[in-house]
Formats: sequence, C-alpha cells, structure tokens
Amino acid sequence: MSPRSCDVRARARRVRALVLDVDGVLTDGSLYYGTRGESLKRFSARDGFGIKAAQAQGLRVAVLSGRVAAPLAARLADLGIEPELVIQGSRDKAADLDRLAAILGLEPAEIAVVGDDIPDLPALRRAGLAACPADAAPEVRRVCHLVCRAPGGGGAVREVIEAILAAQGRWAAVLQAWGGGTPEAERPQVARRPRSTTARG
Repeated sequence: MSPRSCDVRARARRVRALVLDVDGVLTDGSLYYGTRGESLKRFSARDGFGIKAAQAQGLRVAVLSGRVAAPLAARLADLGIEPELVIQGSRDKAADLDRLAAILGLEPAEIAVVGDDIPDLPALRRAGLAACPADAAPEVRRVCHLVCRAPGGGGAVREVIEAILAAQGRWAAVLQAWGGGTPEAERPQVARRPRSTTARG
C-alpha cells in the first residue's frame, strides 16, 4: 500500500460525518431548464444507496452548496438528510463548514468533505478527509487526499463512502446486510501452503 493510500485510510478512520457539495458532486454539474424556467437536476441512484448505507452505519451526512436549487429539497428528503444539515447559497464554505461541525458536535478533522470546484477549496482545506470526483477542477484535485475514479453525479460519492466504511471495517456489514458477503479487502488473510512443483503420475 502506498504512503498516500495509508494516509487516506488513516484519515478515513477518523471520519464521523460527510459534507457534500451538490453541483458536480451529487450531480454531473449540468443545469437543465424547462420551457417555463423550472430547473431540473439528475442524481445517481448509486450515490443515493451509498448515502443510505453511510447513515445506517452511523455516519451523519450534510450538504453544503453554493447554489440554491428547488429540486434539491425533494432529493434530500428522499435520502433522509436532516434540514438543519443543509446549507444552500453558501458564499463562505469554510465558515459554513464550521457551522455544520458545531451542529454535528464534531471537529473538522472528523469530517470528510467532497467538492469539485474552486469555491469548495476553503472547506476542503479544513476537512479531515478531502475528496473529489475524477472530473474535479485541477486546483481541487491537487489539494484532495482522495481523488475518485468516478465522475461527479456518476458514483463518486458512493466511492468516497465505500472508502470511509472500508477503512473503518464497516463496509462488510453493508454487504452482509444485502447478502453480498465480505469484501476482499476486509477478509482475513490466510497463509497458503506453496504448491508443489513435483510432477504427479
């Protein structure tokens, strides 16, 4: 395991809450407008499953967005994210992260933040674990401890959650709850006897 991977796992073990940006993280960053000016957003069901799994394992989930978007309320209600843990229209994400930390009763070192663009940098720099989608801005990728393989709106949030729960030894419980067994990374390693190279007749 590389030093960077060890650092990510060590940081992930301390995480007790997850703070998510919306556009470019929970969505692919596209903005859709109907003929009457109504806005639409596309969300990933895979990310949604990850959020519900995180909540079931005791991780609190919050939202910190620079935009105010009406469609977001319905999705957050579906996910069971508490209204007091949702900040929209943020213009100072570092200060608003501190507000969320106070509500959660946690230190920033116990919070993972997932962001994708320059306005997210102040919060990412304060987080115990900073993560971003694969298609995040270069400036964001440079400061993040974890850069996902998946893009925003396409499973990046699920990837971060899986990394956190795996580091804490709790992803196995998620799989077992759904009949999926134990993930390879969490299986106990068994010493295997080397195979004999002697030909058998």
